[in-house]
Amino acid sequence: MIFNRETRDSAAAIPAPLLAWYDQNKREMAWRDAHNSYYTWVSEIMLQQTRVEAVRAYFDRFIAALPTLRDLAACDEETLLKLWEGLGYYNRARNLQKAAKLVVERHGGELPRDYEQLLALPGIGEYTAGAIASIAYGIPAPCVDGNVMRVLSRVTANCADITLPAVKRDYQALARELIPAGRAGDFNQALMELGALVCLPNGLPLCGGCPLAELCAAHRAGCELDYPVKPPKPERRIEEKTVCVLVCGELVYLQKRPEGGLLAGLWEFWNRPGHLSRDELCRELERDGLAVRSMHTLKKAKHIFTHIEWRMQGYLAYAEQPIPLPGGEWISLPQLREGHALPGALRAYSADLERWVQSP
Repeated sequence: MIFNRETRDSAAAIPAPLLAWYDQNKREMAWRDAHNSYYTWVSEIMLQQTRVEAVRAYFDRFIAALPTLRDLAACDEETLLKLWEGLGYYNRARNLQKAAKLVVERHGGELPRDYEQLLALPGIGEYTAGAIASIAYGIPAPCVDGNVMRVLSRVTANCADITLPAVKRDYQALARELIPAGRAGDFNQALMELGALVCLPNGLPLCGGCPLAELCAAHRAGCELDYPVKPPKPERRIEEKTVCVLVCGELVYLQKRPEGGLLAGLWEFWNRPGHLSRDELCRELERDGLAVRSMHTLKKAKHIFTHIEWRMQGYLAYAEQPIPLPGGEWISLPQLREGHALPGALRAYSADLERWVQSP
């Protein structure tokens, strides 16, 4: 184990000041303190790589439409993806539903009160299983994410690479040792909250307001930013794209992405690889059999995925007729709002659709 006995004994002092701070400073959240395993599960999946403030409205909308796990299991996929629209990582929503169906079939519609059984469900990894087990059911399971490893690596001044699976297991073992009796969920949430609000990533931590400052070896040495240790991120692959918003009267053209790969199964605007000039774009549309009445150049935009960056040139084109194109369909804005999920990557071009469709 990367933590020796002396370090682990020192870390044993973490829970008392941390929980006292949490009791006074925890944020109000619709899913917190509800002791509702479904709420905990949905919120934790939404919160992966997304800020709490951004998730609040999505969570409220999702629960209003699908208030129970059985409702989620019975929901059609288009409605599900529409509810998830803007959160990204749409396979998380699909896995939510796969798991919900299994829970209905095998566990009577309630998430199992067992860490290993939770871990066996689609889309539930060690972190999410630990969150559900501890927060909803009070089971003393660790819940270790990047926030938690950042806090613990700084408090212990540990130099091990946190991206290594064996190192993460050691952090999980340490976190398990620290869980106080009767407050497993609060302790896990307190560590996450401290990492989100005080022991910040990508900038100076707010050590003046940290309940663990006196215990923190990195703070005592003045080297907080040296931790956690991890290798540099690989460079993202740049992909240039031409995106064309095609409008005809009260209709807009959307095409569906392939069922596998990036943004699988979502709807998108007509697009081609590379940055096309207006003349090149017109020729491409003509090849598809589409006559364009007028065209306008839109702003450039970019969207960053984990390993890919899209750099997009946008156009708005008004078609003479809504000619059927392969792989897509012409739809009205009410149809779009109700059941066609557009990825957040295209928000730069979807935000003004109301104005464009009404003002040819």
